[in-house]
Amino acid sequence: MVTVKLMENVMKANEAAAEANARRMEEAGIFAVDMMSSPGSGKTTILERTLDALGGELRTAVIEGDLYTSRDAERVEARGAQVVQINTGGACHLDAKVVQQALESMDLQGHDLLFIENVGNLICPAGYRLGESERVMVLSVTEGVDKPEKYPAMFRSCSVALVNKIDLLEVLEMDIREVADEIRRVNPRMKILPVSARTGEGMEAWYEWLRVEVRRTRKSAVRA
Repeated sequence: MVTVKLMENVMKANEAAAEANARRMEEAGIFAVDMMSSPGSGKTTILERTLDALGGELRTAVIEGDLYTSRDAERVEARGAQVVQINTGGACHLDAKVVQQALESMDLQGHDLLFIENVGNLICPAGYRLGESERVMVLSVTEGVDKPEKYPAMFRSCSVALVNKIDLLEVLEMDIREVADEIRRVNPRMKILPVSARTGEGMEAWYEWLRVEVRRTRKSAVRA
């Protein structure tokens, strides 16, 4: 069918652009993180805290994906990061081509770490690689424990889960082990980091993971 062929062409074009983005960032020694989540999970607050904590260590840039506004971009730019805004105009995800365009306007040699804050959605972004080094998803404990089984493609496509808002666990009468078990049922290899962007609890483990990955990326770029 014509519809199937068109989708195949779209996905092939996206994969080609993603591979080009990956090569470009690898050559520049940049560790790139595609951050995905539901709306309201707290990923922008996590980014703010991360920029505050690592701003003196790592040269960081952010590509902000949103439907219409630039509110999140303004928040992270206030933390000192270079920010490029992408408004999708209603599209439910970023794709590799628009990220490629954003990279054109950035000084890649001047950065160590790139965050791509994807559109808030647990469905569409999972199918579109952007050229990232790793995929990280943010899951708020307020979303309940059923999200991994309801949206398995997202959880299987990511290597790290930041389980956010753990300061609310007692109020919700929820056990973090139950959340972790549900995630591992879908993706046994996923690294799970319980955090609170509000209080800072658990965030140091996230920062250290980023430090290690940035160092590894730098070494690979030097060897190449």
